[in-house]
Amino acid sequence: MTSTDQRIAIVTGAARGIGKGIAERLARDGLAVAVADLDAMREELSAVARGIEQSGGRSVALTADVSDPEQVNALVRDTVREFGKLDVFVANAGIAAVDPLLDMTLDELDRLVRVNLYGVFNSYQAAARQMIEQGHGGKIIGAASIAAHKGFEMLGGYSVTKWGVRGLTQVAAQEWARHGITVNAYCPGIVGTAMWDLIDEKMTAQTGEERGAALKRFSESIALGRVEEPKDVASFVSYLASPDADYMTGQSVLIDGGILYS
Repeated sequence: MTSTDQRIAIVTGAARGIGKGIAERLARDGLAVAVADLDAMREELSAVARGIEQSGGRSVALTADVSDPEQVNALVRDTVREFGKLDVFVANAGIAAVDPLLDMTLDELDRLVRVNLYGVFNSYQAAARQMIEQGHGGKIIGAASIAAHKGFEMLGGYSVTKWGVRGLTQVAAQEWARHGITVNAYCPGIVGTAMWDLIDEKMTAQTGEERGAALKRFSESIALGRVEEPKDVASFVSYLASPDADYMTGQSVLIDGGILYS
């Protein structure tokens, strides 16, 4: 495959966890990958890019705050400047917060919305504009959650944002289909990452349980009997990014080991 034939992807929130797993999987699939995260994550992000290159792939580490549309636009421009085009955008960046609704402040809700919903909107929009300009379609993929299908107690703000991603994905898929762009979202369950460590810490502080109790309680609902790993999500994103998913659009698909059923 020549560099002009190679497909190009951007993955946000790629310094660790699910985003890192997705970036590494897409690189193994043969895509050149621009890995992006906050400037504070620069060291970890650069390590992800180096790892991809040491494995024979092509990668560049770029910093961006997805809540800022100008930074997302710059991320797309810098990727195209580096690799020549854009074929796949994975809007993975997101944050969690654990609060009873009665304790949640508007500032806390605003922070969740700006990253988890505005960040996905900014990413979808910037990616679509570039793909439309190129004239040959592309794949836009967003991070939703099981919380996009069922609201969870103490995760009210987070659930709101993920329901928003689900609706945004449906609308974007309808509006951009004529340009050959598919738009889908992935909905993980309980993944063994720093985000779920935080959720467990906050929940157990609220309930007075020992650390690990909330994660254990939620994990007992998984039909397949184990906590999800980033590679489980990355394998599904690999499918969404591939030609095999060309006839799939507007979907927010549960990949949770059997917690929810839709």
